Amino acid sequence: MGGLSGKKLLDLIEGITAGADRIGAVQAAVLFAVTFATVIYTLNKEKIHSKEVKSPVLCSLIGLALGMLSSFLGIGGGPINLVVLYYFFSMDTKCAAQNSLYIIFISQLISLLFSFATGEIPKLPLLLYMLMVCCGILGGAVGRKINKQISEKNVNKLFIALLCIIMIICCYNFCRFYGLSL
Repeated sequence: MGGLSGKKLLDLIEGITAGADRIGAVQAAVLFAVTFATVIYTLNKEKIHSKEVKSPVLCSLIGLALGMLSSFLGIGGGPINLVVLYYFFSMDTKCAAQNSLYIIFISQLISLLFSFATGEIPKLPLLLYMLMVCCGILGGAVGRKINKQISEKNVNKLFIALLCIIMIICCYNFCRFYGLSL
């Protein structure tokens, strides 16, 4: 539901703005802001009292909001999912990362089925699709093995470094969509 709502929101904003470049700039700016907030939270999470949400209604609303934001931004939601899982469900980094992967897998599977049903599958060579699936599975297997071997502290450092890279990409995309030279 959240993913579909996020797609509708994206379509609505695309209709209001003047072209795809403007919506790309909006997405880059929002993703930067969310990622920056994620870095701030991650650096200070030891000082922040987390929750243990158990209410099915609140869990559903949180899932709806995550789905909307992820779909609007065109991302799987990983960094956002982690912070939400830390804060609302008191998960440690490794547990949150594992659960985030489950969330992404299910949401992307539903998105794929929806794309098949509506005929919105991008036209790419079948070999490329097969390579993406194989590399995704291989990456998941390698990542799981690495995750078992590194400490929670190092996972957090890696997470922050990757968030910084995402913010740099957001800045680049914002400038590119607005035609600003770097």
